[in-house]
Amino acid sequence: MKQQQLPLFRKHWYIIDQSLTGLGMNPVQSFAYDDTLCRIVAEQPDWGIARTWVHDKTIVLGIQDSRLPHVEDGIQFLKNQGYNVIVRNSGGLAVVLDEEVLNLSIMLKDSKTMSIDYGYELMVALTKSLLEELGGGESGQIVDGEIKESYCPGRYDLSIFGKKFAGISQRRLRGGVAVQIYMAVRGSGSTRAELIRQFYEHAVKGMPTKYEYPKIVPDKMASLEELGFEDITIQKLVHTLLLKLHAISDELSTYEFKAEDWNHYEANLKRILKRNEKMT
Repeated sequence: MKQQQLPLFRKHWYIIDQSLTGLGMNPVQSFAYDDTLCRIVAEQPDWGIARTWVHDKTIVLGIQDSRLPHVEDGIQFLKNQGYNVIVRNSGGLAVVLDEEVLNLSIMLKDSKTMSIDYGYELMVALTKSLLEELGGGESGQIVDGEIKESYCPGRYDLSIFGKKFAGISQRRLRGGVAVQIYMAVRGSGSTRAELIRQFYEHAVKGMPTKYEYPKIVPDKMASLEELGFEDITIQKLVHTLLLKLHAISDELSTYEFKAEDWNHYEANLKRILKRNEKMT
């Protein structure tokens, strides 16, 4: 029996899995995909679209990061460490993507009942459910709340024992809502945090800034592997997501772009690339 009482129940859930193919993509394509999917789902009240994506060594800066006094030096430092650098078109600050970080976007039709907080809470509930299904010993200890000393801190950071492993952002566009989460699945959370801490050192150099950038304490961040989910992998998470979406829908299938969708995607990609040409 389908779990129709759940808030995320939709008659149709669609999936686009780029957890492997994304490693060969330009990361800016992900933001063009999500903007396009927002437009699509805005016209479908009974649809949900989920997209999983993984990119190789990339730092995604926020718009505010791009205005730091010595941002060019910060970007060069990151490139010297072997990272691609892009600027996202949604809120938030700098985050690290690599082959052990899973990103999940869920796209839903906007509505009067879909407050900003509610959108975040849906992703929190979904993420907790996925990790509980995987049977991690610490899944019951997951807390949502800002970890101020992490990179890209926010009200809906997810942590275990005070160590952040995931952050959530949200974008609303043309009647659609995209709620996006990154999860550090394996590897060293503190190493990723140290990289961003040094970026801010190079990009600020003690100069006054127009916003309060995070004062990162690397030990405040960890991966799920480090937090007790020893056998967890990205593919296990994606498989668990598919089972969950099947349980909260009447139909689950892969979404295939139509000609019109590709036209909107190309326009979105062109706009994002133009913004990034100015910065990186």
